Amino acid sequence: MHEFWKQLTWKQFGAAIDTLKNAIIACPEDLWRDQSNYHQFWHMAFHTLFFLDFYLEADEKNFLPPEPFTLSELAPEGGLPDIIYSQTELLTYLEFCRDKCKRIISELTEKRASERFRYGRVDLTIAELLFYNLRHVQHHSAQLNLLLRLQTNSSPSWVFSAPD
Repeated sequence: MHEFWKQLTWKQFGAAIDTLKNAIIACPEDLWRDQSNYHQFWHMAFHTLFFLDFYLEADEKNFLPPEPFTLSELAPEGGLPDIIYSQTELLTYLEFCRDKCKRIISELTEKRASERFRYGRVDLTIAELLFYNLRHVQHHSAQLNLLLRLQTNSSPSWVFSAPD
């Protein structure tokens, strides 16, 4: 794959990940642990990171998130994990995913980009899966920023591009 497109893809994907990071950092403890809303801040952040990691793996048979995380997000019945993950745990997971994403993009070949990923109703090439994944991260990051704005009257600034 052409280096120009790899760099462009990373800069925007990294910006989406940094937007998520900024939302996690900005969340006050009371909102983080608030269980009065169906869309719990901590769980939406975890869900976003879990699927960021899962879609980067592009092989559900080999996927296993790092400790202390489980495969709870893939459970057919849904539901929340057994514990509330801390901001520190999720920021550590975010850095793991960020590094994985940057590596996968930098190593992407034309051949690999054209291979297919199939899971449930998702059936995409690896290249398209990267953009699908980016959109998923940005979608939930925007939701988290909206929750912050509604609950704290503040939210992090826009991230234009990831640093190299």
